Amino acid sequence: MKIDNTIAAVVTGGASGLGRASAQALANAGVKVAVFDISEEAGEEFAREIGGLFCKVDITDEASVEAGFAKARAAHGQERVVVHCAMVAGGGKTVSFDKTTGGYKRMATDQIAKAAEGIFTASYRVASIAALGMAGAEPMGDDGERGTIILTSSAASQDGQIGQVAYGGGKGAINAMVLPMARDLMDLGIRVNAILPGIFTTPPMLKVKELNEAVFDGLGKAVPFPKRLGKPEEFASLVLELMRNTYFNGQLIRLDGAIRMPPK
Repeated sequence: MKIDNTIAAVVTGGASGLGRASAQALANAGVKVAVFDISEEAGEEFAREIGGLFCKVDITDEASVEAGFAKARAAHGQERVVVHCAMVAGGGKTVSFDKTTGGYKRMATDQIAKAAEGIFTASYRVASIAALGMAGAEPMGDDGERGTIILTSSAASQDGQIGQVAYGGGKGAINAMVLPMARDLMDLGIRVNAILPGIFTTPPMLKVKELNEAVFDGLGKAVPFPKRLGKPEEFASLVLELMRNTYFNGQLIRLDGAIRMPPK
């Protein structure tokens, strides 16, 4: 896919972290970018900075996502690229000791349901609404491509840590969806891939640094090479390559400095 001002893109979670870096890289390349985010003030400000469009979107609400796509398409035309970074997740250990009661408790099923909705179901929702729009678009280039969908999974989907049953399970469901979805959409010329980032300097990790710099430094040292956390710009660089290289399809690509964390 050519990356220029004829291409429109949607980036969910685009007001911060990996989504923000992806939206910035796309805008720098001349792409028309729609920033989907629940955070209205931050999203509006960032969209203005990059010359894009902000759409307030709750990825757990079908009508909200559909309205966001409608607004983006009215302004920029049919998106050819979707980068889905937004998520809503629950968490906790399967069974843990409760100091209040002096006994054991299990993580509520609601936490699993929250992660399933905010990670897996939301990813399907965004991807399928995008694919429906792309299906009616004119093919591009020699391969007849109509669009590409880039989902965000996690290294935790393959080697999740203690307390990541909900998160790792939700991200693992994305992994299982990528290949069959790519095959579902192959006759339409729509590609589907997922990036599995390791530990990146996103807002949650910067919060860890603020609370305990030693823990933050330890996470960086646990990465084989380079011995640091990933930069959001490095995630965004892979997004651009997945756009350019049409032969990437149905793939799960780890971006993690070779980290394989033992349980702690």
